[in-house]
Amino acid sequence: MNIQQISCEQQLEIDQDFMRQAIVLAEQAETEGEIPVGAVLVCNGEVIAKGWNQSIQQHDPSAHAEMQAIRKAGPNMENYRMLDCTLYVTLEPCPMCAGLLVHSRIKRLVFAASDLKTGACGSVFNLVNNEKLNHQLEVTSGILQQECSTMLSAFFKRRRKEKKASKATKI
Repeated sequence: MNIQQISCEQQLEIDQDFMRQAIVLAEQAETEGEIPVGAVLVCNGEVIAKGWNQSIQQHDPSAHAEMQAIRKAGPNMENYRMLDCTLYVTLEPCPMCAGLLVHSRIKRLVFAASDLKTGACGSVFNLVNNEKLNHQLEVTSGILQQECSTMLSAFFKRRRKEKKASKATKI
């Protein structure tokens, strides 16, 4: 069996390239008034599905970027298991999405920014590597972290300012 070995530098470059694609999707979410989170699912070096947050417009609390990408991937792959796939996402998955990653058998998760309030892949919880579960993921964090953290912080700062202005006009 000939397994192609790639260096850490090459893997970092690959991870950054796919994370940039996830960032474009996060920007799409933001233009639609959603929290800017994007996800790209990759298998054998090819993008098989993409998603971005759509909870507000779909009136669906489960319409997170990861959920959207994996829902599209199943029919594309004709399988509910995403064996040997890597999910790139701009924000650390929440418990709901982490559970989905375990159930879908994603091999590897790469995320940019940690979520210190609801992160379930190492920050607050670590569901994706819980030995009591039947599957664990390889996790790489911090890929293009600054860029994604800045985007999220700016979004929430703008949202708080808009909310404050809205309250002021009602008085």
